[in-house]
Amino acid sequence: MTNKYLPHTEDDIREMLQTIGIGNIDELYADVPQEVVFKEEYDIPSEMSEIELRRHFKNLAQQNKPLTIFAGSGAYDHYSPSTIAHLLARSEFYTAYTPYQPEISQGTLQYIFEYQSMISELTGMEATNASIYDGATSAAEAMFMMVNSAKKKNRVLLSSTLLDSVVKVIKTYAKFHGVKVGVIGEKDGVTDLDALYKELEEGDVAGVILPQPNKYGIIENLEGVAENVHSAKGFMTLYCDPSALAVLRTPAEWGADIACGDGQTLGMPLSFGGPYLGFISCSNSMLRKMPGRVVGATKDADGKRGYVLTLQAREQHIRRQKATSNICSNQSLMALFATVYLSLMGKQGLKEVNELACDGAHYLYDKLIASGKFEKAYDKPFLKEFVVKTNLDMKKINERLIENGIMGGIILDDNRVEFAVTEKRTKEEIDTLVEIMLED
Repeated sequence: MTNKYLPHTEDDIREMLQTIGIGNIDELYADVPQEVVFKEEYDIPSEMSEIELRRHFKNLAQQNKPLTIFAGSGAYDHYSPSTIAHLLARSEFYTAYTPYQPEISQGTLQYIFEYQSMISELTGMEATNASIYDGATSAAEAMFMMVNSAKKKNRVLLSSTLLDSVVKVIKTYAKFHGVKVGVIGEKDGVTDLDALYKELEEGDVAGVILPQPNKYGIIENLEGVAENVHSAKGFMTLYCDPSALAVLRTPAEWGADIACGDGQTLGMPLSFGGPYLGFISCSNSMLRKMPGRVVGATKDADGKRGYVLTLQAREQHIRRQKATSNICSNQSLMALFATVYLSLMGKQGLKEVNELACDGAHYLYDKLIASGKFEKAYDKPFLKEFVVKTNLDMKKINERLIENGIMGGIILDDNRVEFAVTEKRTKEEIDTLVEIMLED
């Protein structure tokens, strides 16, 4: 056996190579350019005892430098109750597979059902799936839902105030599925609705995707937008922050057909970018177009309440060429995370999270403006994130902040910088941030 961690014997390898008509492993990779082939020895340490291994990983962990975070742009440093990590680490959750067999998967099916119920309540929509990998891919799936629901239309309009990462992912998905994507410009930090309505007049728009709040943290006024989109026989999707929906108008109240977004704000640690959670909610009329799993409540032969996967066409699992995106395996682990978080926080707790973040963000905003070194970029309402203008060298300032254990704002261009404040940030931390930024 060439590698003790791989199960193939020399005879296995020889038989496989003979079957495909190749003499040796090198021939199998003959098309790979030699200049990119690694020919050195791997720098892998030798085996260690348990105590040596623990010491090794402890030393590695100490290289990490925890920072006080004032950056956002789609990923936010929210508090994660310790209970969640302990519950998610249980083997029945950590190793669970797609619950095809309801007779042995009632626990998994129930928490998915509870997750769907909670997200539906936050969004005001009639149905929710469980779930998509992250917010950007949920927006791309929403695009497909709108195109598949529209009659002979394959053009989708995106607001330029959507997160840049979300726009890029949508465009990537669209490119390989023949969907045409148009981008609506911004005006004073929000979607240019006049430009949007002009595009709708073309009559070929399947749907529109708008943010709430947008990439600048601004809460956009979308009054009347859904009516205009529907009059043009299109659909409207809102890309939302689910945590913020505890205090903002719901997508349903704005008249949206689909709500999607990233559930990272529901207490999920930043974790260098994941794992996160993408959610999709929609009206009942679009339910059949929605990818992912849908769990329904029913009664068994004895009249007892039970849960099953429902409204899933056979194509979802077998005939992939006719299926919507097949989101499977343990995609629901992060849905469980959101379920536990929402259960622990409750309606009042989620409201308080937003109130604390809002108070902190406006406190920081007011201090920056009062310093005379910063000025308003947009005169629009915001919740926990905002943009200001400055002539200061923000690159040097951010380097100084890092040296002091703080991750500062995100530099948007030469004179605009964006800050985010969550419920974790204290008044003392905000004061320290401002003090360091204003040092001569």
